[in-house]
Amino acid sequence: MFQTTKNPRRGSNMIEFCLFLPWYIFLFVGAYDFGFYSYSLIATENGAHAAALVTSQSSANATNATLACGYVLDSLRNLPNVGSSLSTCTAEPVVVNATSISSPDGTGASAAQLTVTYTTPTLISIPGILPNRITITRTVQMRLQS
Repeated sequence: MFQTTKNPRRGSNMIEFCLFLPWYIFLFVGAYDFGFYSYSLIATENGAHAAALVTSQSSANATNATLACGYVLDSLRNLPNVGSSLSTCTAEPVVVNATSISSPDGTGASAAQLTVTYTTPTLISIPGILPNRITITRTVQMRLQS
């Protein structure tokens, strides 16, 4: 005959753990990937601001994308696909465009416009939801100082 145990639910904790473990891993990896994307967004914004500040020093620097590139790369050095090996900003993962425009506030003064595009890899791609790469584009306009 069958023996009855004192706890008929024995082993249910392990089953529940096994059922929820993939969701916990998915949640952790999603939070990690979102944090990485947020850091990339902030670093791209900071690089664009630093480069716009330098290019707005004079009208000769307003269209100098090579000068701006160094400042953008300094802000993005800690990102995985930039690192210390990248030295130009003409192709992915970092593209910098510098132009001189008339001031957007309508005063007629000249301004430097800097556009930084960074293509970030994702930790885990989810087809239809999260692509393999995410492109971050930031544009900064700053009035020329001289």
